[in-house]
Amino acid sequence: MTYIYSFLFCGLLCLIAQAIIDNTKLSAGHVTSIFVVAGAFLDIFSIYDKIIEFVGGGALIPITSFGHSLIHGALERTTDSGFLGIAMGMFDLTATGITSAIVFSFIFALIFRPKN
Repeated sequence: MTYIYSFLFCGLLCLIAQAIIDNTKLSAGHVTSIFVVAGAFLDIFSIYDKIIEFVGGGALIPITSFGHSLIHGALERTTDSGFLGIAMGMFDLTATGITSAIVFSFIFALIFRPKN
């Protein structure tokens, strides 16, 4: 049943994103930013953690989980380090994803040439 809930959650997010793109003048970058902020907002009130418990790993796949990871790490680190923990904690949980994106982008830029 967890697979079905994961599929439905991700499908619902895609449906919302497509509806926003079709009915507004916002680009895909705008929608992505909105979803990151929405994930962060849901994590502030511990709603995203409840979604993860119900949906399972499917809630960790969409871009909303990036906002969740940013805020989750910042809130955890704030309890230990105070105000400075906000900046330090934001990148604890997301460091692997950001680092891999930079490394793979560099490698692909060396291998492939742009069309223009």
